[in-house]
Amino acid sequence: MLAARVASRASAAASVRLARRPGRQVQFTPRRNISNYFARLDTPWNLGVVVVPQQFAWVVERFGKFHSVLDPGLNFLVPGMHRIRYVYSLKEEALSVPSQTAITRDNVNISIDGVLYIKITDAYKAAYGVDDPHYAITQLAQTTMRSEIGKLTLDKTFEERDNLNAGIVQTINEAAGDWGIACLRYEIRDITPPASVRTAMEMQAEAERRKRALVLDSEGERDAEINVAEGRKLAAILASEASMQERINQGKGEAIAIAAKAEATASAIQAVATAICRSGGTEASAYRVAEQYVAAFGQLAKESNTLVVPANSSDVGSMVAQAMSIYTGLSGAAAPKQKTAVSTYSGSDFSEEKLAQAGAREAANSMDRQREAHSGATTPHSAKQTASSSNDSRD
Repeated sequence: MLAARVASRASAAASVRLARRPGRQVQFTPRRNISNYFARLDTPWNLGVVVVPQQFAWVVERFGKFHSVLDPGLNFLVPGMHRIRYVYSLKEEALSVPSQTAITRDNVNISIDGVLYIKITDAYKAAYGVDDPHYAITQLAQTTMRSEIGKLTLDKTFEERDNLNAGIVQTINEAAGDWGIACLRYEIRDITPPASVRTAMEMQAEAERRKRALVLDSEGERDAEINVAEGRKLAAILASEASMQERINQGKGEAIAIAAKAEATASAIQAVATAICRSGGTEASAYRVAEQYVAAFGQLAKESNTLVVPANSSDVGSMVAQAMSIYTGLSGAAAPKQKTAVSTYSGSDFSEEKLAQAGAREAANSMDRQREAHSGATTPHSAKQTASSSNDSRD
């Protein structure tokens, strides 16, 4: 046994020396952990002086009965009396849990495997509490995993993997406490559903993606329509405000124009009044009124309209006399202290009779021109007769 051990160590040392030589690359696999090494070589021999490696626990029996657990370092034993019965590593170990079949809550068969991380906390319990701690903890992990899977549906097994791992660890620790083993964590490696279930899941995922795409498209269209409606609303509000401001500005402009026109009219009236008060102003204003009166009737005669006037339009003299009487009444009411009687004009160049005659002649000429332009309405003979009657009235 010692010869085999020495040969193994010499081979390992030679491999390390070859690897350290420059220019050569030698690939070798490291030794397995010390617990597997001693398990392969049974247990270490008691030569009286033993050295326990760090993070290892050696269980010693004396005459077949538990004696002690050797601590790391140098230890002395009595050969033949003491025997190193068990060797355990106190490091964290990773155990692969084989794949197994489990049934979910919704009756779907799945294949599931995982990795279990354990650590021996009590070498005495590990030695005398269970026959094979690693095998026992692996079997416990499989049964616990199968039990926890049965509590969840297939979808939940994918969604709540962390909760599933925590539940498995808690259940293992409750049962493995008497074995001197602590389960640090458990990780599910693969969950493989049947092919038909995978196909259905792929179809469901595709349908869900299409649904989300349609929802996103509809939400985009809705947001676009809302934005367009908001834009139209704001445009209508701005247009109405602009129209209101335009009307306000137009009203202000019209008010300013009316005020300016009123001021201009007042200035013109003031100027006319000042001119009338001067010498000859009354006669000139009377002539102007008569002229405008006759021109207004001449303008009416140019258009083919049917009008009802409160006067005899065929008698031009009476028209002029009526205009002069209106002016005389207004001027008499405005300036009662002045001599505005018509008789005062008889001796001047702008007397009422002369103004009337001039106005009558102008009106007759205008009417003659109008009748000639509208020869279809009246005959030339009637036009001449009208003109002659107008001349008689002027005489």
